[in-house]
Amino acid sequence: MAVLDVQNLSLSFGENTIFDKVSFDIKDREKVGLIGVNGAGKTSLFKIITGEYEPDSGACFISKNASLGYMQQHTCSQNRTVWNELVSVFDELIAVERELEEVNLRLREGMGSQSENIEKQDYLTEKFNRDGGLTYKSRTRSALLGLGFEEKDFDMPTSKLSGGQRSKLILAKLLLSKADFLLLDEPTNHLDIKAVEWLEEFLKDFSGAALIISHDRYFLDKITNKTVEIENGKCRCYIGNYSEFLKKKEAEQKAIEEKYENDLKEIERIEGIIAQQRQWNREKNIKTAESKEKMVERIKAQLVIPDSKVDKIRFDFTPKAISGEDVLSVKDLEKSFSDKPVFKNVSFKVKRGEKLFLLGDNGCGKTTLLKILMKDYVADGGTYKFGANVFCGYFDQVQAKLDLTKTVLEEVWSNFPAMSETSVRSALAAFLFKGEEVYKNLSDCSGGERARVALLKLMLGKFNFLLLDEPTNHLDAFSREELEDTLLNYSGTMLIVSHDRYFINKLATRIIELTPDGVNEYIGDYDRFIEKKADRNSVQDVRKAPKEAKQNDYKLKKERLSQIRKAKTRLKRCEEEIETLENDISVIEEKLTDSDYEELIRLTAELEEKTKARDSLYEEWEELSLLLTQEEL
Repeated sequence: MAVLDVQNLSLSFGENTIFDKVSFDIKDREKVGLIGVNGAGKTSLFKIITGEYEPDSGACFISKNASLGYMQQHTCSQNRTVWNELVSVFDELIAVERELEEVNLRLREGMGSQSENIEKQDYLTEKFNRDGGLTYKSRTRSALLGLGFEEKDFDMPTSKLSGGQRSKLILAKLLLSKADFLLLDEPTNHLDIKAVEWLEEFLKDFSGAALIISHDRYFLDKITNKTVEIENGKCRCYIGNYSEFLKKKEAEQKAIEEKYENDLKEIERIEGIIAQQRQWNREKNIKTAESKEKMVERIKAQLVIPDSKVDKIRFDFTPKAISGEDVLSVKDLEKSFSDKPVFKNVSFKVKRGEKLFLLGDNGCGKTTLLKILMKDYVADGGTYKFGANVFCGYFDQVQAKLDLTKTVLEEVWSNFPAMSETSVRSALAAFLFKGEEVYKNLSDCSGGERARVALLKLMLGKFNFLLLDEPTNHLDAFSREELEDTLLNYSGTMLIVSHDRYFINKLATRIIELTPDGVNEYIGDYDRFIEKKADRNSVQDVRKAPKEAKQNDYKLKKERLSQIRKAKTRLKRCEEEIETLENDISVIEEKLTDSDYEELIRLTAELEEKTKARDSLYEEWEELSLLLTQEEL
């Protein structure tokens, strides 16, 4: 069953057509990726679905049985804690829980009609359990921890949250809401790799449908089973995730282009025949010419013209010189801020031609390390040394070194004054700044536009060692593909900080994991890193176990045997107590059928007490049985 049916949607702003005749549907439980270059109309499509925009023509229909959820409908109160703000998603459940507590109190105190109280208790208990009452607190905690909050943040007032934290909290509210059809616009923004992985697992288990705008291609590959692309104002649907979409689109475009070329050749051939037949100008030749003209008309009618190529950034990082074999040597580097250690014992070497990625948890000091290498920060200890003939270029993820008082043209030209204005404008055009856009003030530019200016300056520098801090941020998926393809063929050396796992997989020759106590090194891409990291952790666990066992082997064995004896004794006692309580419960249930009002109240309270005690004993019995079974194995 379709939860969303989009039929022939068209949208324009003035004379600018955003998209035309967009049609697709999303079925129950489908996870669909919505992709396209920046400005293709993805967010505008979301706003039509939510009712914020009216299309010029066409319509979209949401199933009456679907509950739509999107981030803009969720806000953050200013006078709550982080925990209270998120758990407010379950206000209806909390109200049921309070009502259930009141009913239980009336039963204990003998207030009101006890038969009505018992009936209401059964109804509320069933509703509470059915709607997730037993798990809502654990789900709230899991969402907060999964998205990067710490236990100490739970009591923080929402008014003190940063913009990124606020976005995470709003995302958590959306995920825990009752919505079974989610609209997610760049949900991985502000999330580190661990949080993104948690989100991936959440969405995999999510029983509803989702339409997802994201430039995170690894994330799309993990989650989506259908891809909708908006390009040149048109919409195409492909079954499969992002990587499958790329393969299918390439094959489709190749077939369209080949057929188009063949059709043009056929039209040219037939038109030559027509010209020849008319030149002979006999009745038979004229009829042949007219027949051939109809053939040409039929071919032209079904002629599919290939889409014009979407404007993409054209990168070229060819270095001006070749560096020595040894590009960088880092030894025992350490850094603290206000007596708070960031990292220490950082040592590694970089060889010419390596594509080295620096990974680690948020706050571990990856950007700090790059800034030390660029002399923006001073290390507290240790040394680093660049090799012979190394020319180093740095991409700052926040573009702090851009002069926001300048225009786009002035910023680039002032850094490369030997270039002519024509050359600078040609370079800017390759980075999608055309016409009057080159006179736009940097202060008025978006994050993506500033990133493009910073990347252009880096490219024009022709450096042979690139330090890149989150270079794919603000770039759409197609620009990321162009950047990757260029860097794959780059003859220089790279040290890159990135959360983009698709980007890492495509480029990495080696990965350095930065930890508070030093670094761990891994050969290969991101998938290999995850695999080897798991292996390393397993080996460390195995190595620790024998050492700990040898230290107190006799004592530990003695304590374990004592615990087993106690468990066996307690298991037997549990069985005896359960049997006694089962008998007592049976007796009480028999008496309930033939008791007066006061006796009924007393027996009901006694039944509840003994039932809780029995259930608790069953839980204990199961835990003890499992423990003893594992010991036997």
